[in-house]
Amino acid sequence: MTRRNSFKDHFSATAAAYAAHRPTYPGALTDLLAELAPRSDLAWDAGCGSGQLSVRLADRFARVVATDASRQQIAHAAPHPHVTYVAARAEASALAAGGVDVAVAAQAAHWFDLPAYYAEVRRVARPGGVLALVSYGLVRVDAVVDPVIDRFYTQVLGPHWPPERRHVDDGYRALPFPFEEIGAPGLEMRASWTRADLVGYVETWSAVWALERAVGSGPLEAFRRELAHAWGADAAGRPVRWTLSLRVGRL
Repeated sequence: MTRRNSFKDHFSATAAAYAAHRPTYPGALTDLLAELAPRSDLAWDAGCGSGQLSVRLADRFARVVATDASRQQIAHAAPHPHVTYVAARAEASALAAGGVDVAVAAQAAHWFDLPAYYAEVRRVARPGGVLALVSYGLVRVDAVVDPVIDRFYTQVLGPHWPPERRHVDDGYRALPFPFEEIGAPGLEMRASWTRADLVGYVETWSAVWALERAVGSGPLEAFRRELAHAWGADAAGRPVRWTLSLRVGRL
């Protein structure tokens, strides 16, 4: 969690890669949020990145306001006629009071000043509105590729992860959540990716950029070689998946 007036910007420099390689969220997630919401007029996606969830929310809500503190992320966001992108911090959205049906932060809440964000959620939400914090862990492929990813994630990148990353690793369970909590079903993100897709995704990780600044590109090149050996010559896409972790509450 960050201080109220600070913004730890780990992704502006990689905004184009983030837009190209981050996975999109399943329709089952937005269906769940729409079913829980008191109405389907307005959803607020805080820390939206390049809109991976924002455009999905527009399938179920008449209007979506998607905010991110990074202007570069907003500049690369996926356009949608029902999504309005705004460069704004999650703790100061500039939304009108009392009109948000669902406030959601996907793979973002661990960067926020949570008390200030929660105060902003309470201000903008309508009575009975819903707050959802969403995170996802390591990508899973198969029994041969997964150990290569795990070694790179823990042994090589371990010292370079920002401390906030620990909240993603534990599925947000340690984050304070002072709301009436609603149980959520188990959900996954799924995609079909080539090896190049997977490498592009890994290269968006904040720790990868920190590692390259610290020691150069050698460790990443070694990971690419090890992954190529584990993946084999097959150029076709393979199923990949991420387990979603949700903290959902009613205001």
